[in-house]
Amino acid sequence: MKVSELMAGYTPSNTFEGFATNDDWVLAVGINLAENATEKDYTVVQMGIGGLDPQMNPTTQDKQYIRTGTSTTKTGTQRTFAISGDRYIGDPFQDYCFGLDIAHGVGQKVVVPYVYFSVLTGKGEKGTASIIVNSDGGGNAGENSAISIDLRSVGTKPTEYTYTDV
Repeated sequence: MKVSELMAGYTPSNTFEGFATNDDWVLAVGINLAENATEKDYTVVQMGIGGLDPQMNPTTQDKQYIRTGTSTTKTGTQRTFAISGDRYIGDPFQDYCFGLDIAHGVGQKVVVPYVYFSVLTGKGEKGTASIIVNSDGGGNAGENSAISIDLRSVGTKPTEYTYTDV
C-alpha cells in the first residue's frame, strides 16, 4: 500500500489534540520508485507487522570535572525503528527486505528514504535509513513465521515532514 492510498481515509488536522495510539503513526519507505516519485509513493510498513518501536537512541559523553562532578553532554541521536511481526509473502515492503540484495546487502545498497508521521496531524519526519534484517522467519511448528527488521538512520538528522493531500 502506498502512502497516498492509506491517507485517502484520513484528514490530518494541525489543531488535533488528544491521545494517539500506535495505529495513528505511519512508517513508509521509498522502495522500487519511479524517477519522479514523491513521499506519497512510498510503501507503508504495515502488512503482517505486529510491532513498530521507534526509538531516538541518543549518544552521550560523560566527563568528570574537579569539584563539580560528572557532566553529561549529548553528542548525537540516531533514529531507529524496530519492526517485528509475521512473514507475509506478497507484501512489497517485506518482499523487498527479504530479497537477497537487501537481506545480505551492505553499505548504500540497503539505504532507503523514509517518512514517519501521524495520521492525526500529518506531522513527522523524513530521512534515510539502512535496512537491517535480523530474522527472516522463525518460530515453532504450527506458528506464523516471525520476522525482525531494524531501520537505522544514516547521514544527516531527519527533517520535518508534513503530509498534504495536494
